[in-house]
Amino acid sequence: MVAFDVPDGGAEGAVAAVRALHLGGLMVTMPHKAAVIPALDSLTPAAQALGAVNSISWVGGTLVGHNTDGEGLVRSLRHDSEVDVARRRCVVLGAGGAARSVVHALVVAGASEVVVVNRTPDKAAVAAALGGAAGRVGQVDDIVQADIVINATSVGMGAPAGASGPLPCPADSLRRGQIVVDLVYQPIVTPLLAAAAACGAQPVDGIGMLVHQAAISLERWTGELPELAVMHRAARAG
Repeated sequence: MVAFDVPDGGAEGAVAAVRALHLGGLMVTMPHKAAVIPALDSLTPAAQALGAVNSISWVGGTLVGHNTDGEGLVRSLRHDSEVDVARRRCVVLGAGGAARSVVHALVVAGASEVVVVNRTPDKAAVAAALGGAAGRVGQVDDIVQADIVINATSVGMGAPAGASGPLPCPADSLRRGQIVVDLVYQPIVTPLLAAAAACGAQPVDGIGMLVHQAAISLERWTGELPELAVMHRAARAG
């Protein structure tokens, strides 16, 4: 795999290069996740709903845009932590792109309720709408009732590993028996995960989503399931 530095405004040219060189596929990062869409032939339902693409592949001779972030989280929970989100009450902290992808994927995977907690109610409403009948805007008080709590904000990024620091929610809103996921993976053990472990909740770090969202694309491009253990080791070493 090769990384290409694409300047802002160059997204459609990058997709044109995929066509010209018939590259096997392409991962897309910010700020290009929406900008590539006009250059593609079609979108998957997740990419269409989210208005964002993080992976491009060939399907029947056409270029299709995918969004694998939320699906990567659901797969990582199932594969790495033996957690099935079906019939679970979930709270998503944040309402940005990562949060929206998670809300959509949780509902597709059968979560009974997906509550979005965010400082800006209007943005929370947009994210919650992706959950259909299962989605709603919530408050901090909803966190303690959740089976699964997912931090999709940047709070905790860059903090010393395992140290105390700013949390995306009050520590006393976490409880024993919950599954607490932090999509932040630098550091791997964030202040939120340290607080979750201290109260008896099950902490789940962000490496799993990082690995599985990439593995989905690799499998699609090559037809083979990549070595997840190798990817996990590389991600944790990096």
